Amino acid sequence: MNKNTDVIVIGSGLAGLVAALKISEFAKVTLLNKTKLNITNSALAQGGIAAVMAEGDDFEKHINDTLQAGAGLCDEKIVRHVVEQAPERIQDLINWGVTFDLFDSDHYSLNKEGGHSKRRILHVADHTGSAIHQVVLAKALKNKNIRILENVMAVELIKDSKNQCRGTYALDKKTGQVDAYLAKATIIATGGAGKVYLYTSNWDGATGDGIAMAYRAGANVSNLEFMQFHPTCLYHHQDRNFLITEAMRGEGAILKNSKGEAFMDRYHKLSNLAPRDIVARSIDSEMKRLSRDFVHLDISHKPAEDIKKRFPSIYERCLNYGIDITKEPIPVVPAAHYLCGGIVTDVHARTDIENLYAVGESACTGLHGANRLASNSLLECTVFSNNCAEDLKAKLPSIGQDDFQPEKWPEQVPIEADELVVASHMWDEIRRLVWNYVGIVRSNKRLERAKHRLDNIEKEIQQFYDTANIQPDIIELKNISLVANLTVKSALARHESRGIHYNINFPFKEDLFDGQAQNTVLHR
Repeated sequence: MNKNTDVIVIGSGLAGLVAALKISEFAKVTLLNKTKLNITNSALAQGGIAAVMAEGDDFEKHINDTLQAGAGLCDEKIVRHVVEQAPERIQDLINWGVTFDLFDSDHYSLNKEGGHSKRRILHVADHTGSAIHQVVLAKALKNKNIRILENVMAVELIKDSKNQCRGTYALDKKTGQVDAYLAKATIIATGGAGKVYLYTSNWDGATGDGIAMAYRAGANVSNLEFMQFHPTCLYHHQDRNFLITEAMRGEGAILKNSKGEAFMDRYHKLSNLAPRDIVARSIDSEMKRLSRDFVHLDISHKPAEDIKKRFPSIYERCLNYGIDITKEPIPVVPAAHYLCGGIVTDVHARTDIENLYAVGESACTGLHGANRLASNSLLECTVFSNNCAEDLKAKLPSIGQDDFQPEKWPEQVPIEADELVVASHMWDEIRRLVWNYVGIVRSNKRLERAKHRLDNIEKEIQQFYDTANIQPDIIELKNISLVANLTVKSALARHESRGIHYNINFPFKEDLFDGQAQNTVLHR
């Protein structure tokens, strides 16, 4: 099989698929995905996609809501660019076959979520991400200019002597062979890093692969301390990563503590619709105050048929566990959900390595700042993937073919079974360590402890990587170890509490929009 192409896309979430579809109009694309194509964070998104689509709403309101949530760290030019482009990108999805829910024959059904001043969340019941992803994936599978390879896992980026990205080494999980895939341009769309934490809403492969590869290749990464914790994941021993959408609170669900008391009024003027960081910390405070492992989300006061119609997936999932949400509250707990930082990019999705791009949750674009506004993430995927395609359309003709030959991947020896057990233990240790010491509420002492242990773990992992036959578990372990360490370094570098990052040694400033906010940028 010829492994050379015009553009390589790494990842099959919404950002990767939109980029592939847009680029396929003028170039050949090879899309690499480390598992099955339908397993992705995009498909797990429940709430919807934000855009100004209704009377009484306007771009300025959406921009201001985004800036407010971002706690003074958003790039206002980027925010404006994304918000103003949103209706066009929504139309792309509609043209491709996505059918958003309607209020009536002439108007979309629009939800309101935390931090939004108006109803502007387009949705497909409570499984918007899945509905969008299925349509876009089906279109990509039919496209003759897109070659899709499943179970092929990117390992390291390939650069030449001029610091240009030339593609990636990738592991064929079926054969165990590592080969070089070369291209004029490479796009990282590998998603976030929720699996760095013990409790997360993310899918099992969200191990920060793209961020780790880009950092090792010399790209800047930024704001990794800003991991957004979704306030409401189902608390159940059989299901630790099922998200209870924020749209449920938008439709009137109330957070209550173990005493049955509604508590959000005590923490924020927007009560149950406060920004996610406020809600997550409020829940954390109530759990600690009452020594409980969860709180409740109660929508049972709403008509049963309305609940079933609006939240069919959540109703069925909870019912499978013996929880009838039309009659009783849902036990919920915060969990790592969305990484607002990532690989530094510009408005065209370009990184600081020539011919390397990053889109989606892997990227730090300036849109989210210190805290992502709900349902801006799917929008970000579509906007920057479109921008990336436009940039490559103009740039690709000027990138000529040459006889560049990358080094062959080194031969390695098989790893022993008992050593894999040790690797599994390190994986678990990292996730527990980060959850306990780099969680919703942080302190310098806990961060320093985490850094000391992670430094040692990284050295142990490197020994595996250098001497053993490469395999997916070891690759992911190396990546989450690096991203965890970079997260701690970023958190230690921020001598303030802002947005999602809350350090008890640095109380919140009274005015977060003080002009003093700085991005945390790390370079290898």
